[in-house]
Amino acid sequence: MRKVSEFDTRRASVALLVLRWVLAGLIAAHGWARWYAGGVVPFGEWLSGLGFPFGVWIAAGVTAIEIIGTPLFALGRCVFPLSLLYSAIYLVGIVLVHAPAGWFVVGLGRNGMEYSVLLIVCLLAVGFVARPVRAP
Repeated sequence: MRKVSEFDTRRASVALLVLRWVLAGLIAAHGWARWYAGGVVPFGEWLSGLGFPFGVWIAAGVTAIEIIGTPLFALGRCVFPLSLLYSAIYLVGIVLVHAPAGWFVVGLGRNGMEYSVLLIVCLLAVGFVARPVRAP
């Protein structure tokens, strides 16, 4: 007979695995959609228009990280640094795009920041669990 704590740990591990896979899928979709739609250069030009140096390079880097990093993330590799990096990317997105539009993505608003906030919280939670533990 299993102890309750062992069962809860197993369920928590499965839940975190599923959450990590879903996050990887959502982030990969974001990068691949930009790539396939030819949106890297327009995204970069938009960043340059905001005053970012090397806007197209930044856009290409963000897209590459979203495409290349997500299989690693899904497989449990580099989860902590990738969770921080993705969170930073989406935080910048909140500041530049979503916060000015308000909170709600749809319904009481349009293009707001609620989805990005949810992504960041989930990324940080998964990253927190995967963070390296320092020896005492």
